[in-house]
Amino acid sequence: MTATIALRPIGFVRGGRKEPFNDDWDSVTATIELDTDWLDADAIMGLDGFSHAVVLFRFHVTDPATIVTGARHPRNDPDLPLTGIFAQRGHYRPNLIGSTVCRVLGVEGTSVRVRGLDAIDGTPVIDIKPYMTAFAPRGEVFEPEWVDDVMSRYWKKPS
Repeated sequence: MTATIALRPIGFVRGGRKEPFNDDWDSVTATIELDTDWLDADAIMGLDGFSHAVVLFRFHVTDPATIVTGARHPRNDPDLPLTGIFAQRGHYRPNLIGSTVCRVLGVEGTSVRVRGLDAIDGTPVIDIKPYMTAFAPRGEVFEPEWVDDVMSRYWKKPS
């Protein structure tokens, strides 16, 4: 029998956006502040040696009543194909967990400054991992055509 470990935030997003909306996330800078009540301050030592980090976080303002356990239209756009929740990255996920690769701007004390983290102020951060190319996809990468449309403004300001 294995012990069950509850997920506990390692820190919280500070700054950036106050409200979630889908576009222009690459213009957003924020800070992840470690929870030093249970983590050592040196837990992020060396992270500034990486250009990017993978940040796992909890969609804490998503109403649990809106969770999708089957299929939906991405961005609730009926012009996009009905797609299973695990074939998209929306915040209506069963466990409300998000993940983003964002740029590491610096580490100072118990804080990590990042750009392009699509999480809002106050978001609980579950984990931070350095982005390593050795863990990037191996082989050909492909995705459905509708993704280009959905993502065309996600990282940059709509034209």
